[in-house]
Amino acid sequence: MLQELSIRNFAIIDDLHIHFSKGLTILTGETGAGKSIIIDAVNLLLGSRASSRLIRTGAETAELEALFEVVPKSNIAEIMESNGYNSVEGLLIRRIISRNERHRIYINGRMATIQVLTLITENLASISGQYEHQRLLKDHQQLIILDQFGGLLPLREKIFNIFNEIVPLIQKLKNLKTKEGRQSEHVGLLQFQKQEILDASITAGEDSAIEQERIRLKHGETLYKAVHDSIEALYGAPGAIVERLGETTKELERACQIDPNLWSEAEKISDTTHRIEDTVDALRSYLKNIEIDDQRLEAVEARLDTLQKLKRKYGGSLDAVSQHLESIEHELLGIENISETIAEIEAELSKRHLILADSSQRLSEKRLQTAKALSQKMEKELATLKMPQTKFDVSIGCITADPNRDPHLVLNKNCIDKTGIDHATFMIAPNVGESLKPLSDIASGGELSRVVLSLKAILARTESLETIVFDEVDAGIGGGVAEVVGKKLSSLARFHQIICITHLPQIAVFGNHHFLIAKHVSKGRTKTTIEPVNEKERVKEIARMLSGAKITRATLDHAGEMLAKAHQ
Repeated sequence: MLQELSIRNFAIIDDLHIHFSKGLTILTGETGAGKSIIIDAVNLLLGSRASSRLIRTGAETAELEALFEVVPKSNIAEIMESNGYNSVEGLLIRRIISRNERHRIYINGRMATIQVLTLITENLASISGQYEHQRLLKDHQQLIILDQFGGLLPLREKIFNIFNEIVPLIQKLKNLKTKEGRQSEHVGLLQFQKQEILDASITAGEDSAIEQERIRLKHGETLYKAVHDSIEALYGAPGAIVERLGETTKELERACQIDPNLWSEAEKISDTTHRIEDTVDALRSYLKNIEIDDQRLEAVEARLDTLQKLKRKYGGSLDAVSQHLESIEHELLGIENISETIAEIEAELSKRHLILADSSQRLSEKRLQTAKALSQKMEKELATLKMPQTKFDVSIGCITADPNRDPHLVLNKNCIDKTGIDHATFMIAPNVGESLKPLSDIASGGELSRVVLSLKAILARTESLETIVFDEVDAGIGGGVAEVVGKKLSSLARFHQIICITHLPQIAVFGNHHFLIAKHVSKGRTKTTIEPVNEKERVKEIARMLSGAKITRATLDHAGEMLAKAHQ
């Protein structure tokens, strides 16, 4: 409930402070006194966009402040607590509008963002004026009203949540399938490269070993001659080195009989002889393995050419070729995982589509039942507002799905969106004999005002709003209709705090509280004031509303009678 409202340096308002109470509060005043400015101020405190143009001439800032009482454990209280605000203190909203457009918002003394303000005030209060009348003409708003009346908002929210889960999955699936399609040629290339490398059966260091074998094969005869001649020189030919070393050893051994100091040198020569013999054995083994085979040379050169091609294609070395193979296998595994992921997403989408379709179908069936009940109640409410023979109907329809629409967002060839499969249209026939037509096509200003008020009355027990501000509720009505509108507002005030700006005395007399908004010129400046009126002043104000500037005793008496009758 709105308890206090302060406005400073805002438009033509210098400094206003208003205390509000429960029940029906009436705001009246002459045209141009500033009633609409107060509505603008409340709108700003509820989160509408601020502009430096709203600052009073001569001031650098405008300040708006509102204090709301918050019901413990209410939705507003929970939102405040979740954002770090103590709801026990109530809700104090302050907005400072600056000429430099650097506006500030404070909630319970702490700076806040417009997003947090909007979140908290979304269900705090509403202003039912020309804007709301225009909103009512839109199908999506009519569907919200229908769901609210039928208590269908929890099921609608479930559909909203599932829809918002499905849409990203659809996009993810689309992206993966696109990626999978683009990869088909790439996969073929990767598989070819993988097979090419696997077919080569390479081993680490193989290219170096084969290169050495190629050199040996290419120079086999030269190697054979060199090794054979070496063996002969060392061991095989007459006067070979081993033979001569043997003779030398024998000579030294004989000399050792004379001088034993020569034994060490003789042994060295003997050791040398043994080493040469070992070398000869090794050379003979090598000689046996020397190949002079043109066919083997061709095979080796072919293998070496294969390895060189792989190295040129995949990194310059056999290690790089092996690493490239690992990379290919990893990438192919990832591509295989895409197929698995696609299958998983498709399964998840099918599962969620069943839930979405079932929930949408159930909601649609409930809406059809609710539409009948709301239509009947609206006709009764409109009858109490001097529209006794008005026909009212809530038409429920679906939108046929486009062939290109994702099947997970389709039910029985109809589109499923975040509100289900239905759209609602309020149909009305104000006059006997007329056919039902959409509210947006036929309703006059006065009829639309009464439709809005009827809906407010019907939804009074279901709306969580604490405060409703009515501006232009009297648009297009007068006389006897105005009186029943006043009674309806008074009745509505049993469930909500109602603040009503009106030009009609027939409505004003039903208020529990009455404020007079006036415009004055002081020291060359225009400013607006708002003051509560006592019983005597209220009679005078109602009389002014009845007759204009000239107030007679008869008018005063009439005003007094109207007030007395309204509060019997």
